[in-house]
Amino acid sequence: MRSRKRIWVRLAVGMLGAGAATAVAQPPAAPPPVLVKPGQVTPPEPPPNTILRPGENPIDLGTALRLAGAENPELLLARERVSEVTAVRQLAAAQLLPNINVGGNYDLHRGPVQQSNGNILQLHRDSLYLGLGAAAVGSGTVTIPGLNYNLNVGEAWFGFLRTRQLVAAVRANARAVENDVLLRVCLAYTELLRAAGRRAIAERNRADVAEIVRLTAVYAKTGQGRQADADRAAVELRRRDAEFTQAEADLLTASARLAQLLNLDPSARLKPVDGWVVPAPVVPEPVPLAELIAIALMQRPELAARAAEIREALYALSSAKLLPFSPNVILGFSGGGFGGGSDIASSPPGVLQSNGQRVLDPRFSNLDGRTDFDVVVFWTFRNLGVGNVALVRVAESRARQTRLRELETLNRVRVEVAEAHARTAARFAQIEYAEKAVRASSDGYREDLARIRGGQGLPLEVLDSVRLLSRSRFEYLDTIIDYNRAQFQLWVALGRPPANALARPVPAELVPPPAAAPLPAPLPAPRAMPPGKQP
Repeated sequence: MRSRKRIWVRLAVGMLGAGAATAVAQPPAAPPPVLVKPGQVTPPEPPPNTILRPGENPIDLGTALRLAGAENPELLLARERVSEVTAVRQLAAAQLLPNINVGGNYDLHRGPVQQSNGNILQLHRDSLYLGLGAAAVGSGTVTIPGLNYNLNVGEAWFGFLRTRQLVAAVRANARAVENDVLLRVCLAYTELLRAAGRRAIAERNRADVAEIVRLTAVYAKTGQGRQADADRAAVELRRRDAEFTQAEADLLTASARLAQLLNLDPSARLKPVDGWVVPAPVVPEPVPLAELIAIALMQRPELAARAAEIREALYALSSAKLLPFSPNVILGFSGGGFGGGSDIASSPPGVLQSNGQRVLDPRFSNLDGRTDFDVVVFWTFRNLGVGNVALVRVAESRARQTRLRELETLNRVRVEVAEAHARTAARFAQIEYAEKAVRASSDGYREDLARIRGGQGLPLEVLDSVRLLSRSRFEYLDTIIDYNRAQFQLWVALGRPPANALARPVPAELVPPPAAAPLPAPLPAPRAMPPGKQP
């Protein structure tokens, strides 16, 4: 019995001791919330150091496009190709003009020669020719005529027609290169705008997080919050510092890429002069997709180049078919002074030596005028005509290939227009959603910040609102930039058409009703006259 009583006593004492210990371990009552005023505590650390060097070169889109048109190597190379094929066309046209050969020749012969009747003669002779042409030997014609034609009539004519189409194709390709370069310049400039905008947003986001860090430090100092919350907020601030530094690196990268397209020094930092990033519609919205595709088919230089290549291939096919029936013409005309002599005949006859004896010895006569005119016309069947058949088949295959390339380009153009149109419509709709998200996140952040400054809740609760606001700001900027990029891509996909090709009447639902004409003021009522003054 006594042992049981001792056990119960010990249990009671233990419970009382535990209750007393629990009562002692309870913290004191939480102090009333303290209102936090802005600027009460200095931010823990200053903003990170910038990696941007001093000195910047302002630039706008118009200046960038003008510099690209004058300095871009790809564009200059395309223009040089046009100059080259223009010179080739000039050379093809010059085939209709004769060649001029001016010179002379000297011929010296010692030894036997054979006459036309087979007789062998021991002959010492020499001759000289000077004038229009060269290689006049013996009784033959001038081998190298002074004025010389040597061409195939069909090949010369169709060659000239082919070079004209070649010039048209290269010019169209040069316009395509120009469109591509200008598009890349526009996209590079929008990326520079994006980078500058992201840097500004990153700086603002860091300032918002720095305010939260300040509030969490105040709460931790006054005992209303934990130090762990202040550390978490400091980690978020370090992430914003890294985000800001990365935005500056992206700005330098975008500047260097734009400088590359403009053939500028990449160390010269470019800065866009645009103060705001706003949607820039280039192609009007009311134009339906079918009309846009029709405009692209008429304006795209790639299709013009494929059409010129088809015409060039058809000219080559016609040339191959007419080649066996096209004559080869060799025409030559020469004129100059010709003279000479031999040990058989000389003029004057013989040479008078010192002893008075006349010896027949080769000597030059006076140079007398001489003219030669030769015309040769002949037809050629290459490899017994088999070579001509092969040439025709090769030309037919190349003509079919050009048609297939045109069809391939046609499909690519239509797809590019459809994709750019879809991107433009989607980006335009996303701008409204992103704008609403920015407004909602801004309102939420301001409400949470005002509540925390009023002493309600913990500052760490605002981090989610700051993250949403930061993300919505970046998405809003990216949506506008992507919309502008889609507009530029659509405009170039259409072949950079003139403004009148895109002009459309204003839709009827957007036209305000005409204002109603004001009613004329009522005429004043006649005043009643006194009875005595009535007429």
